[in-house]
Amino acid sequence: MPYYPAIPMRFLPYCLAVLAGLPLTAQTTPAPIPIKVVIVAMFEQGADTGDMPGELQYWVERDHLDTVIPVPAAYHDARINADGELAIVTGQGTAHAAATIMALGLDPRFDLTHAYWLIAGIAGANPDRASLGSAVWANYVVDGDLAYEIDPREIPPGWSTGYLPLRKSKPYETPTTPLPGQLYQTNPELTQWAYSLTKNIPLADTEKLKDSRSRFTQASARKPPQVLLGDEVSSSTYWHGKLLNDWADQWITYFTESKGHFATTAMEDTGTLESLRLLAHAGKVDWQRILVLRTVSNYDQQWPGVDAATSLSAQRIGQYSAYLPSLESAYTVGHTVIAELIKNWPRYSDHIPK
Repeated sequence: MPYYPAIPMRFLPYCLAVLAGLPLTAQTTPAPIPIKVVIVAMFEQGADTGDMPGELQYWVERDHLDTVIPVPAAYHDARINADGELAIVTGQGTAHAAATIMALGLDPRFDLTHAYWLIAGIAGANPDRASLGSAVWANYVVDGDLAYEIDPREIPPGWSTGYLPLRKSKPYETPTTPLPGQLYQTNPELTQWAYSLTKNIPLADTEKLKDSRSRFTQASARKPPQVLLGDEVSSSTYWHGKLLNDWADQWITYFTESKGHFATTAMEDTGTLESLRLLAHAGKVDWQRILVLRTVSNYDQQWPGVDAATSLSAQRIGQYSAYLPSLESAYTVGHTVIAELIKNWPRYSDHIPK
């Protein structure tokens, strides 16, 4: 028998009006729901509960996000609980993410002006900086799609890559001039606060993880899962291999003027952040309340003795060497921050933690 979650009483006038076919008026439209925290996941494997988990499922099941609110203009419906916690799935890629977050941000049923945003999903990782199952808080997110490109077989002698910053005539040409949408920096004090709150959380290690990371020679890659600080390249192109890892490292160094350090690679976050940036301009959200947490499901390159194509062939959702551990890490670390914000909401509602 299908399960239909109970409708909170504050939604009842709205639902009755819709069912009766009546126009919504000032008397029937409820006040916007005040949201304390928004969890942004990027994909779900199947149903939101009860099957192989994606990035949303642990949040729904463990935080009792039982109320489903349809958001027709978004990729996925929103789910909320009585504590003011809301979760949404953006869909994969920057276009899906941007559209979904804009739809949510402009929905008049939600008051997001004081909400904290936690982007929490899995990622590939630079083995020079992170290990499988680790959780990485990012302050800088750099777009990996906005660029010029020349096929590597046609690049001039002396170029390390055929990938050029927009409006530049050669790789890494100075001065660095990021265009809107190429570089995002979240609130560094909030990121540091979240890291300080979670840095000593023990993350589960397994024999499978130990075996997978033992193939790599980098010291960071061989460590047990841990909570780290590190920055992200966001690209809808799923790239893989040692040479592209080197490019991503240089790309972040270039756009952040050596302040950022490449740790993770993901697909959606510049789309999410661009919509949040515009929503902040419109007074709908607070840009200073955004956190980016990516957890390591796989390395972004092959291990010694294997070519990049062979390594890439195993990179599929659900088959990553640390798929379930990375989902567990995202919830374990992210929930610590969310629980602190909700538990002490009178403190954090008007004052951002430092």
